[in-house]
Amino acid sequence: MPCARHDHEYERNVTANLFMMFAPLEDWRHVKVTERHTAVDYAHILKYLANTHFPHAKKIVLVQDNLNTHKTASVYEAFPAVEARRLVERFEVHHTPRHGSWLDMAESELSVLSSQCLDRRIPDRQTLTDEIATWEADRNKNNAKADWQFTIDDARIKLKHLYPVI
Repeated sequence: MPCARHDHEYERNVTANLFMMFAPLEDWRHVKVTERHTAVDYAHILKYLANTHFPHAKKIVLVQDNLNTHKTASVYEAFPAVEARRLVERFEVHHTPRHGSWLDMAESELSVLSSQCLDRRIPDRQTLTDEIATWEADRNKNNAKADWQFTIDDARIKLKHLYPVI
């Protein structure tokens, strides 16, 4: 007698984008859940950082990857020129190397988030937002630190070609 065949179909409920903001010297992180990851979404994240979290900072040092939306032009696309210029001038932007397997601190935090909070299917965007907010509040309250192991001495060895010979 042959076995009955059962077919299981994967049903995707909803997708979301996570913007991870991380200030390691403050032991602060914030995750913004958005529907997409567009240039305009990115520009609004920069505005949030500048106006809400760092309102009094003259210069904000921003380290980010080289994603095509992570450009100052994104800010000019999203806001009027005067507002865009005001925002852009507050950021000192550094990019992780294009050709390398560098894992930046924000990606490390995303890895922690994935293992502690996103290790299962989440039914909808609101539940995702609520659970991430709880995770974020807990990490911030406990002053969770980034365990960055790359020292200046390591840099002088691995990045020898960048250091001048005296």
